[in-house]
Parts: sequence; C-alpha cells; structure tokens
Amino acid sequence: MKISFELAAELRNDEGKGASRRLRRDGKVPAILYGGKRDPRMLSLSHQKLMTIVEDEKFYSTIIGLKVGTETQAAIVKDLQMHPAEPRILHLDLQRVLEDEKIRIRLPIHFKGEAASPGVKTQGGIVSHRIADIEVTCLPKDLPEEISLDLSQMKLNESKYISDIALPAGVVATAVMQGKDQVVVSIHSPRAEEPEAAPAEAAAAAATAAPAAAAAGAGEAKKEEPKKDAAKK
Repeated sequence: MKISFELAAELRNDEGKGASRRLRRDGKVPAILYGGKRDPRMLSLSHQKLMTIVEDEKFYSTIIGLKVGTETQAAIVKDLQMHPAEPRILHLDLQRVLEDEKIRIRLPIHFKGEAASPGVKTQGGIVSHRIADIEVTCLPKDLPEEISLDLSQMKLNESKYISDIALPAGVVATAVMQGKDQVVVSIHSPRAEEPEAAPAEAAAAAATAAPAAAAAGAGEAKKEEPKKDAAKK
C-alpha cells in the first residue's frame, strides 16, 4: 500500500459548534476518522499544514498516512469543507483504509492527445469535457497513481465513455459496475452564429414594415375622430 502524504493529528474529546470554533481560532481544523470496522475518532489537524497540500489533486485520490500519537493509520479523504468566501478549511472527513477491504475513491481523468486528434486538428472540432473524474472501487494495493484517456484518434462527432478508460487489473469504475456508463468527452462542430441579414433583404423588410406602420397610424387617427366630434357637440 503506497502512502503519498503524511499528516499528524491529535485526538479531541470536545464536540459541537463551539468546540470547533475554538479549534479554528487556535489554527486547527476539526476532523473525523471513521470506517474500518472501528469507532469514529474525533481529531484536529494543523490548518497551516493542510493548506500546503489541499491544492494538490493527489491529496484527494491517494492514500494518506495519518499519525495519531504513536499509531499511523492509512486513510483517504472523503470530504473537505472550505469557507465559502475565505481560503480557510472548516472540516475534514477521513475514512480508514484496510489492506483487505475495498475502497471507493474518485480519481481525476488526465486527457491526452486531444490537440493531435483528427476531429480537432483537421476537422476543426471542439473538445467538450463532460466528466473530470470518476469513482473507482479497488483494494488499496491496486489503487492506480493516475488514470488517463487517449483522444488522439477521435474524430468529429465522436464520444468516449467511462467504459473506454483503461483501468488496471482489480480496478473497476463504479458507474460501469452499476450499469450507469456516461459520456466523458466528445468532439463536436463549433456552434455557427446566425448570419446577419443582407442589405437588400434588410431594405425589403423595411419597405414592407413602413406601409404597415402607416396603416396602423391611420387606424388610430380614425378612432380619435368621433371623440373630437362629440366634443364639438
């Protein structure tokens, strides 16, 4: 089982919003570790340390070594809550990883060869990415470092699905396993803009509109005449 990151954590006994606010004021991030057939553990981690690695996509798609006291527990990130307006982490959810227990984790898709594909290079198509990552199920030892999808042979109006992604032995895309295969990427023609009306067509349209406007104006004038006569009487 390959460990990509190591994090030091401390046990905490206090719970609730007030306790979490106090931790954040002290530069800590409240966290929880659960799963692995054991009771959940309430933890706190260094906010400064976390901020140095949360921008790395591998933080969310690899196994972390979580050190609590003298014990190191393998874990994966299940959820990270950020402040909506500030670069601040509010909470972290972690799941224990056991060697003999399959995990479900989202992996980013690395797209390769799209600029060289016939659909883009010679047919003038545009690549549309529908899905940026997929969830896979596997044992920890089989977790790939990355997954990629080759677009170099794609032509105009072609699509590739989750099932087209080559996965290592022992790794299965959860959506495919559940019969929910989806389009990941497609190449399509650029959306054509509506052509502006030709000068002759515009002039004809204006000529047609003018008599109609004049007729409408005359009709309004006729409606006003009885009112004027009534006023004279």
